Amino acid sequence: MARKALIYREIKRQKLEQKYYLIRRSLKKKIKKTRFLNKKWEICKKLQSLPRNSAPTRLHKRCFLTGRPRANYRDFGLSGHILREMVYMCLLPGTTRSSW
Repeated sequence: MARKALIYREIKRQKLEQKYYLIRRSLKKKIKKTRFLNKKWEICKKLQSLPRNSAPTRLHKRCFLTGRPRANYRDFGLSGHILREMVYMCLLPGTTRSSW
């Protein structure tokens, strides 16, 4: 189980990302449309003045149950070892155990 502080920090980042999403998107469109380098620099400064944690690249997917940050499967939102346990207990429909 991940520490609670790390999970809450990730939730805070998600909220910030949603808050600044439209602003960030509009600034990036302006950068692509402008031809003059000076104006691009001004827009880049505005983009850099936004909070660092509002960038979508700083988000990290976590396991829905345990909060584990690694080995997550997008389809289920679970980490690998939790997914394996649930498959073995037949809790996930449509999945099968591997047998060699």
